[in-house]
Amino acid sequence: MKLHLMKLCFALLSAAFLAGCATPKPPQRYAWVTGLKPDKAAHYENLHAHPWPSVNQTITQCHIHNFSIHECEINGRLYLFAYLEYTGTNFEADMKRMADDPETQRWWKETDPCQSPLPDAAAKGKIWTDTKEVYFLP
Repeated sequence: MKLHLMKLCFALLSAAFLAGCATPKPPQRYAWVTGLKPDKAAHYENLHAHPWPSVNQTITQCHIHNFSIHECEINGRLYLFAYLEYTGTNFEADMKRMADDPETQRWWKETDPCQSPLPDAAAKGKIWTDTKEVYFLP
């Protein structure tokens, strides 16, 4: 009995040690850009100053972390830059899950009219234009 208990303790301690040594997969980073309509900027900013908890919950459940949206004026035009880190294993499936969420759809009905897609995104029926990472310092 004592030997069995010692073997069990050793197995549990070994498993815990090995789990602690596992290197977590680094998050995937994504960023996008879109235009912001000047007459809708205040509404867009207000929405994001008071995000709906259900939308934040869905974002988190879809393995999105460190999500931020930044606003910038360039040559008299407003732009939004979005950045997030994804820690899941199937980005496309999680984005579909988010898009299928009724509360997120309702949120997008509020935010989409505020945005002015860049030509390449508009041609694809999208709001946000994909960006390419050119530098990262961990």
